[in-house]
Amino acid sequence: MSDIPAQDFKIKFRGTRGSYPTPKINYLRYGGNTACVEVNVGGRLIILDAGTGIIDLGRDLTKEHILSGNDMFERAPINATLLLTHIHQDHIQGLPFFNPLYIPTTNMNIFGMGSSGENLRTTLSQVLFDKVFPLGLEDINCNLNIENYGERQLLVISRDGSVCLEKNTERKNLKLKDDDVIITSHKTFAHPKEGCLCIKVTYKGKSLVYATDKETYVGSDKKFVEFAHGADLLIHDTQYTHQEYISPIAPKQGFGHSTFQMALETSKLAKTKRTAFFHYDPNYDDSLLELLESEFSKLSSTCFFAKENMEIAI
Repeated sequence: MSDIPAQDFKIKFRGTRGSYPTPKINYLRYGGNTACVEVNVGGRLIILDAGTGIIDLGRDLTKEHILSGNDMFERAPINATLLLTHIHQDHIQGLPFFNPLYIPTTNMNIFGMGSSGENLRTTLSQVLFDKVFPLGLEDINCNLNIENYGERQLLVISRDGSVCLEKNTERKNLKLKDDDVIITSHKTFAHPKEGCLCIKVTYKGKSLVYATDKETYVGSDKKFVEFAHGADLLIHDTQYTHQEYISPIAPKQGFGHSTFQMALETSKLAKTKRTAFFHYDPNYDDSLLELLESEFSKLSSTCFFAKENMEIAI
């Protein structure tokens, strides 16, 4: 349900914060909602993570839906594909409040990894709905499809919005069309213990790589650099400053998050066209992030700080 031309590839940051929401006046410039990125590509809606940022996205989609017709049967349905990198709360906590879930004509596909060997549907049911929310998954009356998605699988979203999950990641063996949207993933293991998916969205030769909750290694993460190489836009985790990461009192090494320097180094090694710093620590208010933005703008002309409601095209 989008008026965006089929050739466009647009991104809107709906939530840029890590760990937990920060609804405070001194967090307004960079944003206080947790991780969610809206991607409109070739007329198809893809949502990356479902932190609290997905709530406002749901309100906007619902408003468009209501204005598109006089009654439920005339209105354009909401069609969306949601990719969950992992099931930590700051990446899923907005999902029960995503209004389109409760509109019968909505077509919603959710893909991601379950927890402790469970399938994703069972995991979401237990941690978000049945035990901690007034409604269960069975009470959601839209067309909801929830499937496990892992590193060696490939998602293809066709021009008509249909989604196909392929186990074969060798594109040469698949019958793909020029206007298909291709989604692949790379799994990291530093955070959480069961791993986190980095997502790549490719369309007509352009690519977006989304790498949140991603900690790099000394000398860089070579496999990830290869995965992100040449991306038009890399959205990279920058939870910590270098000083906090190596703090002698409370170091953050091994927590599964990167520093701003790590993201900058990765962007240079992967030769990405642009890189967005993302997933800020909830202790970092606007004044601190402004200082960091001033510092890093001198180090790179292609890296920038993501801000809530910022829109860009690639």
